[in-house]
Amino acid sequence: MGKKIVTFGEMLMRLTTPGNLRLQQSRHFDVNFGGSEGNVAISVASYGGEVSLVTALPDNPLGNVCLMKLREHSVGTDEIMMMKGERLGTYIVEKAADMRAATVIYDRKDSAFAHLAPGMIDWDKAFKGAGIFHWSGIDAALTQGLTDVCHEAIDAADRLGLTISCDINYRKNLWQYGKSAEEVLLPLMQKSDIVFGSGGEYQKALGLEAPPFTAGSKSDSIDAEAFEAFCKKAAGLLPRCKYMFMALRNAITSEHHCLAGVLYSGGKLRTTRVFEVNNVVDSMGVGDAFVGAMLYAYQNYADDQRKLDFAMAGSALKNTIVGDYNMVTVSEVEQLIKGGSAEMKR
Repeated sequence: MGKKIVTFGEMLMRLTTPGNLRLQQSRHFDVNFGGSEGNVAISVASYGGEVSLVTALPDNPLGNVCLMKLREHSVGTDEIMMMKGERLGTYIVEKAADMRAATVIYDRKDSAFAHLAPGMIDWDKAFKGAGIFHWSGIDAALTQGLTDVCHEAIDAADRLGLTISCDINYRKNLWQYGKSAEEVLLPLMQKSDIVFGSGGEYQKALGLEAPPFTAGSKSDSIDAEAFEAFCKKAAGLLPRCKYMFMALRNAITSEHHCLAGVLYSGGKLRTTRVFEVNNVVDSMGVGDAFVGAMLYAYQNYADDQRKLDFAMAGSALKNTIVGDYNMVTVSEVEQLIKGGSAEMKR
């Protein structure tokens, strides 16, 4: 088992319209909690890894419930700041149905997390006993202050010898403070040892056109030649990056998705088989599930192909779980890698 993994990001309350109702039809919401970096932490913990989340929560009943949820899933909370007079950010999810896409509405302005600024977090203390620091582009999308905190955290992690992991996590609707994702994310990504994103996210952050992924069934394959050429170009912009992961998804309908994973490391491209999911229960947090499984595999498996296969299988399983975070075991992921079975276990 590797050293502790530290993640940094905002936790929010998720309000989901029940069933396939549209927002204007709903009279109540299903309530849960989520947030990309917290989702990653819960995923790592579900595999038995040691992980903690650095964030800020409001010192009120909602913040306390969120704190309890993290502890319930064995995520370390010692470095979470409880801030008086602030609020917990929320987001509303209207689920997809057939050809109708899902909709996400954010309400996170003036949250406790958004008020973080350099000098407020003791990163040396937060990183004590840690081997990996994970941040994401959502952190830098919210305010200039949080962009500065990302630089502060990454520089501290680098000074202390941690491996630095980045999820590009581009969210168009969050970039509202006058800076573009392109100008903010690239310098942060260039300080990272592991980088993860979808093809579209790499394209947005690096300005390189990513190859399409058009698989329509599990019998299809990845255009390895095209992705290798793309990754070589991307690696030229990210010279520090040792592991470049990509998650590929083709959403044929809301419930029928094809997924695959790509890893470029040591000048070599590795790919997974195509996973076909015909009954997507909840696709929120699928990328976070990939990252959580990836970080666990990075610490526990020596073989790079096995790291990628574990990350992709963990991500595929998340499509079957309601809510933001993945709750699967190592044995369940390993079984899927070997071929899997939906037969009842008893």
